[in-house]
Amino acid sequence: MKIAITGKGGVGKTTLAGVLARLLAEKGKKVLAVDADPDANLASAIGFSEDEVEKIEPIASLKDLIKERTGAEPGQSGSFFSMNPKVDDIPDKYSLNKDSIKLLVMGAVEKGGVGCICPESALIRQLVKHLVIARDEVVIMDMEAGIEHLGRATAEAVDAFIIVIEPGLRSVQTAKTIKKLAADIGIENIYVVINKASPGLDAKNLVDSLSGLKLIGTLPSSPKIQESDLSGLSPYDADKDFVAKLDEIIESLDLK
Repeated sequence: MKIAITGKGGVGKTTLAGVLARLLAEKGKKVLAVDADPDANLASAIGFSEDEVEKIEPIASLKDLIKERTGAEPGQSGSFFSMNPKVDDIPDKYSLNKDSIKLLVMGAVEKGGVGCICPESALIRQLVKHLVIARDEVVIMDMEAGIEHLGRATAEAVDAFIIVIEPGLRSVQTAKTIKKLAADIGIENIYVVINKASPGLDAKNLVDSLSGLKLIGTLPSSPKIQESDLSGLSPYDADKDFVAKLDEIIESLDLK
């Protein structure tokens, strides 16, 4: 099962990714959670402690590793380097572990310009390809609002590309943009989850405006989850009703 979760900032995609990782781990799955958002917060959403989070070294910041694997210094976009570096040992060497969950943080790649190809971006793209195609764990990817790190080689292996939105047309417009980018590289299984829905929300107009995007579920606005962020608790431990609702949504996809 390979799931990518995306959406614009603030919609709760990291909360969903963290809860989903914990949920599947509780079901006995081996889970590899991948924080591919430059604004990395997935560790705390899963439930890693503040001390553990401070020890995390994002892959994009490991200059010696990048040079060793690609043959070039990080940031040297004009140099020659390997576009197919060795990455198969990275998940086990550089993951943070919690029970049956491995967490891998990609980190931000400093871009020198639009479409910049540099050693660190080549390493991360190859690593994502390996994670989605070759690993036998469940892979949950928390992505930024787009398809950064994904390429055509990984598109067919993604079982579900979930766009998280909140009630509002701006969020819907972002979802449509993401859908177009994903479809352009061949991702077919694109779904939408509405998060932070108020009680009694009539989502008909919102659903109508999705125009071709498949809505698979609606999650309620949760004061308990908001409070958990302030207290440093994982949302998984804060609101079991929210967890149960997300479980229903994922089960409806019938992913194997």
